[in-house]
Amino acid sequence: MQLHVKLDEILRERGWSGKVLAEKSGVSENRISEIRGNQRTTINREHIAKIMKALDIIDMNELFEVRD
Repeated sequence: MQLHVKLDEILRERGWSGKVLAEKSGVSENRISEIRGNQRTTINREHIAKIMKALDIIDMNELFEVRD
């Protein structure tokens, strides 16, 4: 099983770039890119909170899903 971050899909739906999310969240554009591409094996909890706040997401299931 693998934890998948649905950030790329969310940004596409909203018409946002990684740069826009970086500006709104305070998380670096480079880090956003890594998270968006599911390249990170760990994600800082503070970054998750900032991203969720910027996206106005309150349910973690909107941002993450478990895949086989």
